[in-house]
Amino acid sequence: MKPFAIAGVQMKVSATHSNLEAMKLKIDILMNIYPWVEMVVFSELCGYGPLTYTAQEFPGIFEKEMQKMAIKHKIWLLPGSVFEKREGKIYNTASVINPKGEIVTRYSKMFPFYPYEVGVTAGHEFCVFDVPDVGRFGVSICYDMWFPETSRTLTCMGAEVILHPTLTGTIDRDIELSIARATAAQNQCYIFDINGLDAGGSGRSIVCGPDGRVLYQAQNIEEMIPIEINMERVDRSRKLGVLRLGQPLKSFRDHLGDFKIYQPDANHEYLESLGPLIKPKRVDELAKLQREAEDKIQPSLPIK
Repeated sequence: MKPFAIAGVQMKVSATHSNLEAMKLKIDILMNIYPWVEMVVFSELCGYGPLTYTAQEFPGIFEKEMQKMAIKHKIWLLPGSVFEKREGKIYNTASVINPKGEIVTRYSKMFPFYPYEVGVTAGHEFCVFDVPDVGRFGVSICYDMWFPETSRTLTCMGAEVILHPTLTGTIDRDIELSIARATAAQNQCYIFDINGLDAGGSGRSIVCGPDGRVLYQAQNIEEMIPIEINMERVDRSRKLGVLRLGQPLKSFRDHLGDFKIYQPDANHEYLESLGPLIKPKRVDELAKLQREAEDKIQPSLPIK
């Protein structure tokens, strides 16, 4: 298999106006400096920012302009995501465009950041696609990575690289960097976790190899991150083990069906006891909500 070059673009994102022209300029500059790049990935909600009023139907102007850029530079393009209007609902959707300008697939975020990503509907379809003569790629978005089932499913579908547009501007970015490394090692795949800046996040994008090692970690400034990968590293890691040690995918394969918590009739009493999925409140208010939740499970006895 031949090497393949992917570039992440970590750029400033506005929440008050379109970032479309800035994205196009970034692609032009990147391809002028690094003409050997074959795929470009932007951050989550890079096109119009994190406000749902910008939602648009697909196909729309954003996709069409990105298709033109893919054709112009003969590149694969994952231009982050935008809010999509579909059947009266709003989804956080990323498009994958090939060098001919064709929409190869779309992916809607499966785990919106509830209870903060209000009004956004969860997607239900996993997304993998093939780059001919290179390998298989999976797509996930931001909070999806906090659920190992998502990346494990993509891996079991054959993904060797997970492209992961992100929008994180909160104090848990350090945790996400750890998750990115762990995800790469556990699934023995490449991870391109591309964050934005300003309204698009706090930067610190990260690229990890199939042994969990960091290939590059950005700072909190605008950066272009061109990385050449080789799928043979994925194949060797999966067949011989991470650093020639653990072989987690084989072990997982040999224990399929042993995870009873995922069965339809599983008892989730403990999970139900955690209370509703709401924004954290002050301790006294939280205690009241906890009591109300417990009363629903076992009503309080009347006071005599």
